[in-house]
Amino acid sequence: EVQLVESGGGLAQAGGSLRLSCATSGLAFDEYAIGWFRQAPGKEREGVVCISPADGAAYYDGSVKGRFTISADHAKNTVHLQMNNLKPEDTGVYICAADPLRVAFYARDYDVENWGKGTLVTVSS
Repeated sequence: EVQLVESGGGLAQAGGSLRLSCATSGLAFDEYAIGWFRQAPGKEREGVVCISPADGAAYYDGSVKGRFTISADHAKNTVHLQMNNLKPEDTGVYICAADPLRVAFYARDYDVENWGKGTLVTVSS
């Protein structure tokens, strides 16, 4: 059974930082793209960032590029997301996801294979 367990959400002020983690189990870590979707209040769920642990290649949505950094820890089968210079529009539930294809994180209407339960990030102005 695949499990994706998020941690690290919370409250931050604009300009501050938070670090999210997604601990994975039950999947071949190097055979997936792993990352986060964001569900903001009143908006559709959107792919924000992902990494392919096999080669370290990463995808960043334009809204977070230059502020967020994703990394993979092969020893712990865990993916980390360092979020700096946070903005109020970064507020939302961050949901860890894993799919064999990186396109899952930016294609519309794509049926992502695995989901976590999500962790809430709130950025105050």
